[in-house]
Amino acid sequence: MIIGAGGVASVAAHKVAQNPDVFTEVMIASRTREKCVRLVHSIEQAYAGKPMPTFSTAKVDADNVEELVALLREFQPEIVMNLALPYQDLTIMEACLQAGVNYLDTANYEPRDEAHFEYSWQWAFKDRFEQAGLTAILGCGFDPGVSGIYTAYAAKHHFDEIQYLDIVDCNAGNHHKAFATNFNPEINIREITQKGLYYEDGEWRETEPLEIHQPLTYPNIGPRESYLLHHEELESLVKNYPTIRRARFWMTFGQQYLTYLDVIQNLGMSRIDEIEYEAPLADGTGKNVKVKIVPLQFLKAVLPNPQDLGENYDGETSIGCRIRGLKDGKERTYYVYNNCSHEAAYKETGMQGVSYTTGVPAMIGAMMFLKGIWKKPGVWNVEEFDPDPFMEQLNVQGLPWHEEFDGDLEL
Repeated sequence: MIIGAGGVASVAAHKVAQNPDVFTEVMIASRTREKCVRLVHSIEQAYAGKPMPTFSTAKVDADNVEELVALLREFQPEIVMNLALPYQDLTIMEACLQAGVNYLDTANYEPRDEAHFEYSWQWAFKDRFEQAGLTAILGCGFDPGVSGIYTAYAAKHHFDEIQYLDIVDCNAGNHHKAFATNFNPEINIREITQKGLYYEDGEWRETEPLEIHQPLTYPNIGPRESYLLHHEELESLVKNYPTIRRARFWMTFGQQYLTYLDVIQNLGMSRIDEIEYEAPLADGTGKNVKVKIVPLQFLKAVLPNPQDLGENYDGETSIGCRIRGLKDGKERTYYVYNNCSHEAAYKETGMQGVSYTTGVPAMIGAMMFLKGIWKKPGVWNVEEFDPDPFMEQLNVQGLPWHEEFDGDLEL
């Protein structure tokens, strides 16, 4: 079962349809059933005449555990791909436990009323999933997701000891909009406007939002100004690879984007607390009524929908891990990355590259589970599984990776 019908879910559903030997019956469920129906219709048109899974759709409120449990018990999926919002991770995990269903997501939980995310809430489910004999796979998008698998692959094949890890994420595409976010605007803006955080010498160090930045050179793209952010996979990677001395996450932003973001913050439109607004009644009486709105949610409603950016999106993304450490007593560097074309992603799935780079790994993670390769009771981050079969599928499923050894990491 895929929960969600946005850009990432659309890509994942297309990739599921391309692998009918693994996926046989698929339900797509979201708050708006019509979106699910449209998605299934587009898939059936795209793969008409080819073998494909049987698709069905349903309406479900992912904030409502009882509703989720009822639907899970009715459909009885082997695994849920949670491609809804991070706010809903805990309710979906709880429903999976009650219904006896395995679980996968692409982003860790964050509360609605606080721009803060960490794995503690989801790691707290570990014993219950273990006792139920169920598997929960956390953070199986690109970053988090492939970034952790790249790190696990490097640790397995190229390093005795990883000491320095920098995850670098560049979107050099152009969607030809004045301002738009590449995934859910509410989540995107919350992530970027909070304080930065990185790990060094056993401590977490906080920075002001976008305070630390420098130009980094990306393959086939060139230099782009890259900003240090807090990102969730750092939390699990430093836990699972205790030799890491420093771990950081970098993302590129254009100057126009940052200018708009600055204006949005200064106007108070990035606020996530409720404000009271006096709105006119629609009955023509001229009377007003006081309503409560969250400024950032209102902003989301007027910004371009990330699902609709793909058609005119050109350029590419480049995401990878730059790693320094020891092998056979000698220092070595390693850079593993993928470049993804927005145009190619749109041609294949109708979605832009940012959705593609998240949706494809989500499908591969579910594939790893259904094949019995990534299957062990408990709650796990992706780097805690064998990376090799996943890395093989990245090349097969549209996200080929490249390696550079002993080059200049710039960091």
